[in-house]
Amino acid sequence: MSTNTQSMIFTIYGDYIRHYGNKIWIGSLIRLLKEFGHNEQAVRVAVSRMLKQDWVQSEKQGNKSYYFLTDRGVNRVEEAARRIFKLNPHEWDGKWRILMYTIPEEKRQVRDEFRKELLWSGFGSFSNGCWISPNNLDKEVELLIDKYDVEPYVDFFLSDYKGPKENQALVEKSWPLTDIEEKYEQFISTYSKKYIVHQSIIQRGQMTDAECFVERTNLVHEYRKFLFIDPGLPKELLPSRWSGNHAALLFSQYYKLLAEPANRFFEDVFQEDNDLRRKDRSYNAADHPLISEQVKNS
Repeated sequence: MSTNTQSMIFTIYGDYIRHYGNKIWIGSLIRLLKEFGHNEQAVRVAVSRMLKQDWVQSEKQGNKSYYFLTDRGVNRVEEAARRIFKLNPHEWDGKWRILMYTIPEEKRQVRDEFRKELLWSGFGSFSNGCWISPNNLDKEVELLIDKYDVEPYVDFFLSDYKGPKENQALVEKSWPLTDIEEKYEQFISTYSKKYIVHQSIIQRGQMTDAECFVERTNLVHEYRKFLFIDPGLPKELLPSRWSGNHAALLFSQYYKLLAEPANRFFEDVFQEDNDLRRKDRSYNAADHPLISEQVKNS
């Protein structure tokens, strides 16, 4: 199987289902994932795991089971969407956030989970037990301290860097920018070719809505992986030639190319056993609010 079923379900919730009331019948989810070669068994296993992890909850309607995102699930997909579709690096306030912890060995599992979440939020590992970020992550830090109940072990600072090196040196020490740049270059090389091919096939009317659905979902799924590795640094701290900017532009153009036919396919499957009236009226697949806002500002 090419991709993990659970993370594909997250992508479909984030890119489609959340605009349709956040809830879907398991049968429709199975039908959508079949397009990617995931079988019914794999989908049911993944959904029950998501249930245990408190990402989704279920409800019965007659003999059908529907699954909807919990508050925790909604927060995660919305934060991911904000970061995926926010395509331009922001300006820096010149401050560093420093988080230090000494979580004892007997809480090792908590410590590992906490570290993973810090990485996902965009913190860099400056040294053992010391994490830094130039972004305003105060709210995220508060939520994490609360979620993992680690208040006694954590200190959080807002500070200026006084040298002796440049701010850039802190970036190089805390994030593997060269590796991230390489991954962006791979993404650009693969997806710019696909974009050109699909553009011409779509213009000739030779690509089905189902194929567009698969391609758009795969595109978001691949691009979403950068959330785990790219800290989203402000432009002042990025190298002058940063492939992340080109990847973002390519993503935005390709997404728009596939958006409408992909959404048509999703709605065709969704409307059979789900409530289409729950669709967010302001949602327009081709005009993702955060994409258009960024393109206007660029």
